[in-house]
Amino acid sequence: MADEGSLPADIIIDGQIQAEREDLIVRALSGLGVSASVRILPTRRAVSDLQWLVLAVLPLQAFLTSIGGKMADDAYKQFQAAVRKLLHPGQPAPASTALPPPAARPMVLQDAATGLQIILERDLPAKAYEDLLSLKLASFRLGPVHYDRSQHRWRSELDEARADEGARATDRSG
Repeated sequence: MADEGSLPADIIIDGQIQAEREDLIVRALSGLGVSASVRILPTRRAVSDLQWLVLAVLPLQAFLTSIGGKMADDAYKQFQAAVRKLLHPGQPAPASTALPPPAARPMVLQDAATGLQIILERDLPAKAYEDLLSLKLASFRLGPVHYDRSQHRWRSELDEARADEGARATDRSG
């Protein structure tokens, strides 16, 4: 149950994550005013079963707005550090599974209302986290939204493809 004044979040974690890494992300989110309900999924046996390491379902725009005010705070820096540590490639996968190592899979923030997903990959530059805080989620329709390192911006390739199709259709009809 969410604390009064905090944002509720459902955190779904792959069973491969060690307990201390689970605690790391829950504490980091708590420091940002998120009250997390955590569920651990059993270890999957096929690569295609689970494409993310951690899925956080929460009111995303409210979350980004609230952490924007805490950007200089230690809590925000701890969140960045927690994501980086959680996705760090040094964590070995259990030998008994066919899954890719946890570092190959991202943390995903999903908006509880729209389902829009933001992909937080390991080793995102500081600029990506800064730009994330001012991201206008309403400008995205499909997602997933990821940070394009070559273009230095957050983007949805599916939204861009849809816009291109619409522009071509308008050109043909005009």
